[in-house]
Amino acid sequence: MRKFSEGKKMWISVMAAFLIYAVVFILFDDYDRKMLEPLNQVNDWHLMVFAVVVMVILGFVLLRYCKRMDERIEQEQEMKQTLMRRQLTQNIAHEIKTPVASILGYTETLLSTPDIPHETAKRFLERTHVQAQRLTSLLADLSILNRVDYAPHVIAMHRVNVSQLVGDVVQDVELALKKKGMKLNNYLPEDIIVNGNESLIYSIFSNLIDNSINYAGEGSTIEILASDTIQHWNFIYRDNGMGVEEQHLSRLFERFYRVDKGRSRSMGGTGLGLAIVKNAVLQHNGTITVEKLNEGGLQFKFSLKK
Repeated sequence: MRKFSEGKKMWISVMAAFLIYAVVFILFDDYDRKMLEPLNQVNDWHLMVFAVVVMVILGFVLLRYCKRMDERIEQEQEMKQTLMRRQLTQNIAHEIKTPVASILGYTETLLSTPDIPHETAKRFLERTHVQAQRLTSLLADLSILNRVDYAPHVIAMHRVNVSQLVGDVVQDVELALKKKGMKLNNYLPEDIIVNGNESLIYSIFSNLIDNSINYAGEGSTIEILASDTIQHWNFIYRDNGMGVEEQHLSRLFERFYRVDKGRSRSMGGTGLGLAIVKNAVLQHNGTITVEKLNEGGLQFKFSLKK
């Protein structure tokens, strides 16, 4: 269904209001009139013609203004999207530049130094592999975001058992949690069923957990809870880790936004995890917010439509 522009909405609203006012004024111009009566008086017909002429003139003038308003809004949106695309392109180039430079540096050294010690060559290959993995993760995250942004209509939706899916995510991150001495308490009830995309819902929980593993700090505890309403399942994801300062909260879902750029890159993150979380939630007709807990850590509240 085609949506009306803001200008057309305003034009229709004003015209409808004027039409209603004109009809009421003409039919009830005599305050003693208690009920609708035929327009027998000449003045009534004069008023009717006058109202029609005024409405046509007003509609024409207002329509021109509304068209200019729509054009201005469209130009502003296009400029904003162009700026966002330019910033995104710059961020992608910046994120790719570092691992590519490292890979080139290590491989050039290996190729130009045939008698390089075996241990050094092995270390260079290991670092090259790590940077290649980082590039792979970045490309995978970009692929997910592009799919949500530009082809949401091709994302298959079907019956998904979120409880089972989160259980799979927890098993997948079990070793990473153990390395950090972290604990994850999964309080989700059994058989949480939503109509959604399994891959995107998996990305929501895996990225939230990865974010905690990377930044919450060793020994932290993660909790996942849920409650339902008539139309949605409402989830709470929280940890008791380091958290972030208040000024960063409003930008955590921005693509490539990093609270601590140097520390984030050393952790191997792509800077797209929370952006994927937000877009995946929106794709499922849900909402998401983040807040800093008084006792430390972050709490994410989000919903998925049943």
